Parts: sequence; C-alpha cells; structure tokens
Amino acid sequence: MLTIFITIAPIFILIITGNLLRRNGIPSTDFWNINDKLVYWVLFPALLFNKTSLVDLSSPQLGPYVLAILGGFLAAALFSFSTSKMLGMSKPVIASVLQGGARHNTFIAIAVVERLYGNEGLTLALLASAALIPATNLVVVTSMSLMLQHNREGSVLGNLVKDLIRNPLLLAVAAGLSFNMLNIGETPILHDVTNLLGQAALPIVLLCVGANLKITSMKTSALPFTVSAIAKFLIFPAGVAFGLAYFNITGDTGIVWAVAMIYSLVPTASAGYTLARQMGGDAPLMASIITFHTFIAMIFLPVVISLLIL
Repeated sequence: MLTIFITIAPIFILIITGNLLRRNGIPSTDFWNINDKLVYWVLFPALLFNKTSLVDLSSPQLGPYVLAILGGFLAAALFSFSTSKMLGMSKPVIASVLQGGARHNTFIAIAVVERLYGNEGLTLALLASAALIPATNLVVVTSMSLMLQHNREGSVLGNLVKDLIRNPLLLAVAAGLSFNMLNIGETPILHDVTNLLGQAALPIVLLCVGANLKITSMKTSALPFTVSAIAKFLIFPAGVAFGLAYFNITGDTGIVWAVAMIYSLVPTASAGYTLARQMGGDAPLMASIITFHTFIAMIFLPVVISLLIL
C-alpha cells in the first residue's frame, strides 16, 4: 500500500498545491478562473477526443465492463435521490446530494489510472469516461432540471437540451466515438494538436481542482453529507463490484477491476459547484461535499487499490 500511496501521492499534492496557491492569491484569482475555463473548454475536451477517437473498441468484455460501471452509477444516483427525499430534504439540497453521490471527477480518475497503469489502464479509463460522462449528464442534469425548474426560465426540455449541448466534455466524447466508429484512424495535424493540448491537461486540471476546493467555507451539513458519502464511497463501488462479478470480468492482473473501482471511488466532480449555482441547487453544501469527498478519496483510493492487487 505504501508503494501505491507514493505513486499517486503527486496527484493529490498537485491538488493541495492548487488550493494553497489560490488561497494566497498566486498568481491571482482571475488567473485561476481563466485557467479553469481553459481546462474545461479546451484542454480536457482535446484529451478526450484524442484518446476516444483512437481507442480500441473491439474487446468482447467492453459491453459488460461499461454496464458494470453504469450499474454502480445508477445505484448511487437512486440511493442519493430516494434517501434524501425520504429524509425530507429540500429540493436544492437533494440536487446537491445527488451530484455528490453519483458524479465522479473524470480528471482525477484519469490522472490516477495513467499514473498507476500507463497506456493499458488509460484505455480502460477512457472507455469508462465515454460511458459515464453522457450518463451522468443525462441522469443528473435531467433530475436537477425537473426538481429546480421553478428557479429557471424556459421549459424543462429546452433547458435540458441547452445544458447538454453546452457540455464540452460530452461533445468531445461524442465526436471522438463518432470518429472512431468511422474508422478514420489517426489524422495528421488534428491528432498532433489534440495530443499536445491533452498533455497539458492533467497537471493543470489537478491544480485547478485544488484551487476550486472551498476549505474555508465548509459548512457542517452532517445528514446530507453522510448520505452523499455513503452513496459515493459504498453504494457506487459495491454496484460496480457486483456488476463485474456478475459478468465474470477478470482482465489481466486485475487492471479491469482496479480501473473500474478507481472510477467508483474518486471524489465528485468539481464542476458540481458551478452546476448547483447555475441551476438553483445548494451551492455552499455542494462546495462542502466536493471538499470532504476529495479528502476521503485520498485515504480510500490507496487502500482499495492495494486490496485489489493483493
């Protein structure tokens, strides 16, 4: 476990560094806001397109692997929504609990997988992202639109379509998979440019993840946080593990299991705070959930990966 912790420690050190830099105004608050947009709109979409357009989709275990990951995601989303509703939470709080329990931080997941398993693991990670990004947007954004519609102008369907078509990660995955299925292959200039942009994505995005953590503004919302944490760190991985076992997915040296479990155990997406603020969710609660989940993941990930390897 110590070896694994040392291997992925630089990822979390970058996250902490990003937070310290922003809190001390280095280089400036405007810099981090612009950088965040650069990652979200340019660098990470370039990485996703580059890799998904070239990834091998011929494996017979691809379908069951994707289904297992989606099963864990849906179990976490259902638990988050139904439990918080039964406990009588308000709709804005339910929306933030749903995001906390069901969403995943694609940036951290890919960084951890690439660090541990190189290109072989990265292929599996990208397939997981290609499945989870559309599913997360459809389930979470649709649910939030229905719950919080009174806080927004326009129709539910209209707002949903706007939210989906403006998501650069979703568009990048759709473009990459379309390119892949057309069997065009690697294209000079296009893949050279997106590869260069993608190489810059991970270190910068990890700094931005840290910069977006709201440590000083955390609130003690015990019940919503507990529900989201159970969904994220127990229900989600349990659902994924059940799916992998049900479909009898093994893979060489346990990499398939490890990548799938990493995706189920990374913290919720940092973008959840922006989405909560834009759609009328409980943004302060969302900030607290993101921060707590990030620190929990720092502890959980090395332990779980060690157990899988053993």
